[in-house]
Amino acid sequence: MITGTVLIQSLALGVGLAMDAFSVSLANGMKEPRMPRGRMSGVAGVYAFFQLAMPMIGWVCVINIARTFETFEKLIPCIALILLLYIGGKMIKEGLSNKGEDAGTDNREITFPQLIIQGVATSIDALSVGFAFAKYTWMTALLCAIIIGAVTFVICYVGIIIGKTAGMRLAGKAEVIGGIILILIGIRIFVDGVFL
Repeated sequence: MITGTVLIQSLALGVGLAMDAFSVSLANGMKEPRMPRGRMSGVAGVYAFFQLAMPMIGWVCVINIARTFETFEKLIPCIALILLLYIGGKMIKEGLSNKGEDAGTDNREITFPQLIIQGVATSIDALSVGFAFAKYTWMTALLCAIIIGAVTFVICYVGIIIGKTAGMRLAGKAEVIGGIILILIGIRIFVDGVFL
């Protein structure tokens, strides 16, 4: 059963963990300014799924294979940096190659593999939240993870809406700006994980 304290903690964790996914959602909204509502829900749902799954994976690891997880945890900032540099660089390259095209007709979708990479990259730091759940039963840990996922969904959906609005106004520059945002997020995750 979730107490009031655990509920507040889960909501706060959800907001904190969703910030990277929110920024990527902004970038995706800028890239696809005509993204339909169903697809917006799907994109936000992917981020929510990974933000839900990663703490549970972390919980399983800390309960069963703590030593292995401690070694892997040191690699998390590097993995996130590599993934976000790849996706961000690709977006910048595509944005620059389409510079002469009419941005109003450009509505290329983020591909499913790109979306999965973004979902992993923005949620991989949530693995360590499993440590905070170590004293919980699996049911309590799952409920906390569901709350984190739900908060992430709402925040990312709002991020896509804001990004779509900005994307319409920024026209052809949106994809380049989105790529830069992803690269900056990757660098921040790396710096926070290695130096702080």
